This record gives sequence, structure tokens and C-alpha cells, in this order.
Amino acid sequence: MPSSFIGNALRGTFFLIFGLWWSVKYPLKYLRRKANADDAASYGTQRLEVLEGTVKAFFALAGILAEQFAPPGPHMLLYSPETHSWTDLTPWHYTTMYLFFLLSGVVEVVSHSPLKLPLGLDRLALAIALLIEGLLFCSHDYSEAALDSHLRGLLAIGIFAGALCTLLEVFIRDHFVLELFRTSSFLLQGSWFWQMGFVLSPPWGGPGWDPTDRGNFVFLTMCFCWHYAGALAVMAVNSVASHCCNESCQLKFGDIDVELDCGLCIRKGKGSRGALLPEGGPDDK
Repeated sequence: MPSSFIGNALRGTFFLIFGLWWSVKYPLKYLRRKANADDAASYGTQRLEVLEGTVKAFFALAGILAEQFAPPGPHMLLYSPETHSWTDLTPWHYTTMYLFFLLSGVVEVVSHSPLKLPLGLDRLALAIALLIEGLLFCSHDYSEAALDSHLRGLLAIGIFAGALCTLLEVFIRDHFVLELFRTSSFLLQGSWFWQMGFVLSPPWGGPGWDPTDRGNFVFLTMCFCWHYAGALAVMAVNSVASHCCNESCQLKFGDIDVELDCGLCIRKGKGSRGALLPEGGPDDK
């Protein structure tokens, strides 16, 4: 898919979905770790990781198909024998980007399968995908499109910051601050892809922003900072919402699990075995 508003919007949505999901997932995971410091990763958590990897691989595969076969995509044609030249390489750039995110999703699924791959391999695959994405943006031929180059240069900052953070997670696993920083980088990338679409190819038609106006460069640099501030604000709101949801669940259920099939309440005391309590009071016959 060429560099159009729809193309940038779809790429931005890919990163926003994961950024928004992580902005809820990691605060809840942190709160659960605080409440159960000695508990290992549960089976449900591993299944959630597998689902996340599957969704990532699915979206990446959909992105590859859209880049290649949506009009006027290259339809898997890289070199034209008629013109003896390369075809439009922009869709191939994005196809390559999606390919490594597809591999990242596959590695994440396999890492939490019974194969038990080395811990951190999923983060390494994601870091490589981000590094490849940043490399592709830095090597893109912008010709005389100075404004396009400036927009993508700002985007590369967020990409490489996320790649560095993810690379650190290979060695420092389950670090809440690193997880939040990676989340903010994905939110930043997602919203900035949308911004690029509005600047370069407005959805209402007409030309993009004037590339000869230096004021546009200054404003967009400030706007990039505002996008990151917005990402932090979204994370703060979702973290508070996660905390309130966690507190609400504790107030409603506490440490009681209800077994509907046998009509008994099992109260789990910390450091002690559960005690079975009948449904009725002590005076019931």
C-alpha cells in the first residue's frame, strides 16, 4: 500500500492497538505481582501471551497482504523485466517491516508453548523487528521531500527508543518501568503515523502541508513532543483505571472463590489452607 492516508492510518492503528492493550495489561500485571509476590506466572498468563503473539502475527500478515495486493501494490513483483528497473519499493519497505513483526509474533507464541524456548527470546525478536523498522525508515529515499524526511526522522526517534528498551528487557525481564516505556513508544508511533497521514496526504483531498514553510517544521517538532505527552496521559489514565478495577474486584470478591457446583464457599487465608464454609449460618438445620 503506497504512502497514503489510509496506509499511514492502518500502520498507526497496528501500533496503537498494542500500545493501548499494554497500557492496561502491564499495570494490572504489576498490581497482581505486588499482591502475590511469591506466585509464578500462571497458566492463564501464558495463554494470554500466546494470544497476544497470535494477534500480532495475524495483524502483521494482514499488513503484508495489504501492502502487496491493495491497489496499486506491486503484487509481489520486485523487479520489472519490461522496464529493467525496480518496482515501487515503498510497499516493499513496509512489507519487510511487517515481516519481522510477523516473526516476532510467531516467536512469542512458540516461546510460551511446551517447547520452552529460552526466556527473553520473544523480547529479542521484538527488538529486532523495531530495529529493522528504524533502519528501513532511515534508508528510505525521500528525494526532495524534506517535510516527509523530517516526519519520518522524528518517528525514527520513537522507533529506536522502543527498540533499545525492548533490548534491555531481554536481560531485565518483567521490569515495570521498561514495560511502560515500551508501551509509550508504541503509542507514540501509532499516533505519529496518523499525524503523518494528515500532513502528507489529508483525507479530505488536496495537497499536503507546504514543505517550503519552515514554520511547519518547527510546529511538527513541537507536535511530536505533544504526541508523546498524550501517550503518557493515556497510560496514566489507563493505569488509574486498572488500579480502580483491581480495587473494585477485591472489594466485591476479596479472597473468596465461589464453587457454584457444590454450593460451598472456599475462603483462602494467606499462608494457611482453605476452610470450607457451608452456605447457611450456624443455626441452619
